[in-house]
Amino acid sequence: MAKDDALPISGAQKAAIFLMTLGEDSAADVMRHLGPREIQVLGNAMTSVNNINKRQVDGVVEEFVTEVGQQTALGIGNTDYIRTVLVKALGEEKAGSIFDRISMGGTSRGLEQLKWLDGKTVAEMLRTEHPQIIAIVVAYLDPDLSAEVVSELPERLRHDVIMRVATLEGIQPAALKELDEVMERQFSGKQRIKSAAIGGVQAAADILNLLEASVENPLMSQVSEFDSDLAQRIQDLMFTFEDLVGLDDRAMQTLLREIGNDSLVLALKGADAGVREKIFGNLSRRASEMLREDLEGRGPVRVSDVEQAQKEILTTAKRLADEGQIMLAGGGDELI
Repeated sequence: MAKDDALPISGAQKAAIFLMTLGEDSAADVMRHLGPREIQVLGNAMTSVNNINKRQVDGVVEEFVTEVGQQTALGIGNTDYIRTVLVKALGEEKAGSIFDRISMGGTSRGLEQLKWLDGKTVAEMLRTEHPQIIAIVVAYLDPDLSAEVVSELPERLRHDVIMRVATLEGIQPAALKELDEVMERQFSGKQRIKSAAIGGVQAAADILNLLEASVENPLMSQVSEFDSDLAQRIQDLMFTFEDLVGLDDRAMQTLLREIGNDSLVLALKGADAGVREKIFGNLSRRASEMLREDLEGRGPVRVSDVEQAQKEILTTAKRLADEGQIMLAGGGDELI
């Protein structure tokens, strides 16, 4: 077996490979149905795949055909069906929050347009707004984009915004509608807005999980100075790279299938022995040996690159957990 065959290909890379086999027109038709963050992830994956051999392409296509063969059209477009499935999979509280976001996404235009921008641009737009407005927008956006926005804010604003996100208990429909209209005036368009439960301690923890350590650590110190109890509640809900050791083997194997080899090597350069052995133990013997060789052969790397790779893996783990594919242990999530 060739070396590339033994290493995991991430889900985004599989999607990129499959789309590139379709041709430009068909690939464009598919991408029209994707959201802004999905397109960004997919675009990055397309630029990262190289030296893909025929066996890997055949494997991706075969996996797609198998997955499609197991799908049906039952319930598609039925909101009651979607809500019921979400509740059964995630529980009433979490499903309700996600369903609200789905509903909001279908009716909101002003705030929704922000999801197509990069973090720096959004931060520039919000820089002169009141911290409470910034917190509402940050809580509304997906955690990865929110983390980019917080990173680009002036340092004096960061802890204030995170504290407001953590203590946010929902937004009145009128207030959210007014904010949406403000955004609409910058992007054009006019739509009604539906209220949703956004913000809270978990939202703050999700955002902090995705910040670089150089931003996260001083930010948490500032939050702790103002409200030590709130800081502890946020910390309890954060999921760290070391918490991966608490995943069961099946969950770890699911996660590893989504991670590219380069990211894995970088992340493990700064991992403790427990996490390393957990990962080695859930790869095939050949893949494990190759990963050890890559680690030993990799020269010095920047700490910031290691932290970024670990953050990317944690983001993938959180996504899989949100999709119900794995259950996270640690970081406030207890197994029962």
